Amino acid sequence: MKNNLHVFLGATVADAAARPLHWVYNQKKLLNYIKGKKDFTFLKKNKSPFYNIKTGKVSGYNDIGQVMFKTLTEGHEKIEERFKKNIIKNFGPGSLYWKNYNLRAKYRKVKDWRGIIKGPWIHQNIIETVKNIKTKKKLTGGKKVNESDGYCAALPFFLYGYGFNNLKKIISTVTVSKISLKYALAKFYLIDLALKGSKDPIGEFIVKFKKDSYFKTVIKGIKRVKKLKKKPHPLVVKKLGMACSYPGTFNSSIHSIINSTSYKGAILKTIKAGGCSCSRVNFIGAYFAALKGLNSIPIKWINKTLKAKKILKLN
Repeated sequence: MKNNLHVFLGATVADAAARPLHWVYNQKKLLNYIKGKKDFTFLKKNKSPFYNIKTGKVSGYNDIGQVMFKTLTEGHEKIEERFKKNIIKNFGPGSLYWKNYNLRAKYRKVKDWRGIIKGPWIHQNIIETVKNIKTKKKLTGGKKVNESDGYCAALPFFLYGYGFNNLKKIISTVTVSKISLKYALAKFYLIDLALKGSKDPIGEFIVKFKKDSYFKTVIKGIKRVKKLKKKPHPLVVKKLGMACSYPGTFNSSIHSIINSTSYKGAILKTIKAGGCSCSRVNFIGAYFAALKGLNSIPIKWINKTLKAKKILKLN
């Protein structure tokens, strides 16, 4: 596949696969939802307690990547400028994302509201980004949370061959959090090593950056995860972080990776652990697609992913 887009396909399929169980934090409830199922991806009935979209669609994490992908397919001039315009079109005022954001603000005033949003859920980083683009701020990325939106936004850009220095600018379009930038870059280095044929990208990453102070906390986290390798994945995720934030989402992803031998196995393992599975599988799916190739992604899953056809067209 041109430009290593099978890696973006790996992230997209994984996100759509996990989406119906996104943000289920009660692991007992989750086990009940998937009881008796060997394959609990693409559940027909939504179980996310926060929002409900059609099975086969992607979460807001992957969708920011789709916006970048669209920007790149339209051309490679003034990418950052056009990316911002496309963010406004997809997520800003007039979009279903923004409509639902306004609904959430309305519902916050209702005491003990326990409803579910019909349609997509916009993330904090994207809310801030939309507002910052609209007010023409120089730095448009969100700064309130340390989450994966920056990585997801930059993934297609990276796969089209743009270097690490350019990556920082794209990540910062969506998040200016230093923690988010650091962990996004760590993910890209790991994917890069996998694409270059490394048999152990995580081990090579540790060796490559062991004297680099910038990645000191990242490596410390990976080593901690390795010590927990034999512990059950759901327990480790509960310990390291079920939520969307770094470093938990990164470290929980690493635990899934080092305990899996295949794309399918890693995604199922991640979904079963619960919490913000979509943020984790956007990295894990990309990593295994880079490591094992296009054929590692189950064809049945590809066929169930609504965004897959557009990516495959560029094969």
